[in-house]
Amino acid sequence: MLVPDLIAALDTESDLPRFTLSTVFTGWSLQPVAFVLTVWVAGLYVWGVVKLHRRGDRWPIGRTISFVPVGMGLFYFATASGLGTYDDTLISVHMVQHMILSMLVPMTLALGAPVTLALRTLPAAPRRWLLVVLHSRVARVLSFPPLTFLLYVISPWALYFSGWYPATLDSTYLHEMMHIHLVVVGCLFFWPIVGIDPLPGRVGYPFRMLLVVLTLPFHAFLGVTIMAEEDIIGGSHYADLHDGPMGSWLPAPIDDQHLAGGILWGSGDLIALVLFGVLFVQWVRQSMQEASREDRRLDLLEARERAEAERAATARAADGDR
Repeated sequence: MLVPDLIAALDTESDLPRFTLSTVFTGWSLQPVAFVLTVWVAGLYVWGVVKLHRRGDRWPIGRTISFVPVGMGLFYFATASGLGTYDDTLISVHMVQHMILSMLVPMTLALGAPVTLALRTLPAAPRRWLLVVLHSRVARVLSFPPLTFLLYVISPWALYFSGWYPATLDSTYLHEMMHIHLVVVGCLFFWPIVGIDPLPGRVGYPFRMLLVVLTLPFHAFLGVTIMAEEDIIGGSHYADLHDGPMGSWLPAPIDDQHLAGGILWGSGDLIALVLFGVLFVQWVRQSMQEASREDRRLDLLEARERAEAERAATARAADGDR
């Protein structure tokens, strides 16, 4: 099918063409909330970077790439590409979207250090307000690792095994809020773990590794539970789609649900491996920086001791001459 024909077909949600891998990249649809958020958040970040460069300050290019084209790009891709177009048609597609929004997007946004950028570019008054927020009790609670861990692992259970997920399939507003919820909960969990920003709740790298390890069985158990579930998670929504024109190509809802569970299980482990790699690199860099600082401290101490010894020797020589 030609792209124009596909786009025309996408105008009618009840009659989408067959989903294929190529549809992910050709089946774009306009998602106003995702579009506005992407433009504003990415635009403000770029504005901050430009402001820094204009005054001669340096900002690592890797942080900009991580936040703008990767982080916000993945957010818009997950919500407006074929994944966003078909996320309420196939639960397996939704599950791919879920993993991108809840893991990849928060991780890459955290690596972009937007809070640090804001502290370096905001005017005095907004900067003071931001510092007040960062040092507030609310910020300390929301960045408390055990709490963010519980919120992160319990949230998907509440989503899929309550009336919440079926409600998002019947309401565009709730559907968009679910996307934002996945990103926000992921940010609360990932920001203190891999983030560079000066946030409360930061813990040592061994404990960060432990938190990541603890998420693995929860993802696996949730994936296996969804694979074994015989009741359709979305209620009658997916079955009702079979009564329309898409019934000729839609898979059986229970088969698609089992596939979704497998995607959740397998992709969770793969993304966790990426996260381990990021944490390992950060840990090594921190160790090297600490070693470098310690070397400089020892060199400075040695130089002072040498200078004191030379002054003492000079003073003794002067006393001997007298």
